[in-house]
Amino acid sequence: MSQKNILEKIDDTFLETKISKVDDEDVEKVLKNEQSILQKIKTNPLFRKYRNLAYAMLQMVKDTKNGIYKQTPWFTIATIVVVLLYILNPLDLIPDFVPGLGYLDDASVFALALKWISKDIDAYLDWKLEDSE
Repeated sequence: MSQKNILEKIDDTFLETKISKVDDEDVEKVLKNEQSILQKIKTNPLFRKYRNLAYAMLQMVKDTKNGIYKQTPWFTIATIVVVLLYILNPLDLIPDFVPGLGYLDDASVFALALKWISKDIDAYLDWKLEDSE
């Protein structure tokens, strides 16, 4: 399967299907694997530009789960959970150990999800800034 064919599989339907299946256990799995997710984001060269945003997404899940931030729609939490679990999984559409291509699908899933939830992330980050003042 070519790179183009693999990336064509990462579309709205692919992501929506995954998001619709997210439950509280998946949220717990993200939180339980926080350090592994952070390490993978830190070492993935394609996430260099979005590293801080990925960290904020993880913190958003934690703050929502702990009841600290209550404005996050479930769709946004589910989207973040799908993205973070996808990044964590080394054997996704393009296995992470494939040289030069292994993280391309991770970045594609991240970018697609980001288009859908960027307003909610912006609102969360604004809230964090206000809360810290």
